[in-house]
Amino acid sequence: MKLTNRDKGLDIIFEEGFLKELSQLGIKKYPNEFGGFLIGHYENNNKSLVITGTILPKKYKGTPNLFNRSSLGIEEQLKDIYEEEPKKYYVGEWHTHPNGSTRYSQTDLNAMIEISNCKTVSIKNPVLLILGINKAEIIDFGFYIYDDKKLLKYEK
Repeated sequence: MKLTNRDKGLDIIFEEGFLKELSQLGIKKYPNEFGGFLIGHYENNNKSLVITGTILPKKYKGTPNLFNRSSLGIEEQLKDIYEEEPKKYYVGEWHTHPNGSTRYSQTDLNAMIEISNCKTVSIKNPVLLILGINKAEIIDFGFYIYDDKKLLKYEK
């Protein structure tokens, strides 16, 4: 599947089954939020982001309205992925909104600002995927790219 951010002229590409995989992980934690790290690589002179996988946090807190993950142990997993396939690396975050919309919250925006400003993260425009789920299935999804203290949506 391919989505485009018209503001920036960027594409995001992922397998449709990937959303189902993530939603199933989130449904297992329903009614609490759940999420993880997005892995991928850029193509087409950095105009196309290909999402290839996820890493799940070892420690996290999830409530019906909050997901807070730790990065404990993630650096080692990212190094392993990079050593195996150097073009794959951390590109952003994903989490669920149980019975909710795919609209990001101020907490979500603040988290992306923090990630972008983090000295140990080498990506300045991380992506955010929000999956709206219920107890049985994915309802909707929304991909966003962080740019200058804003989250800009990708569209079909």
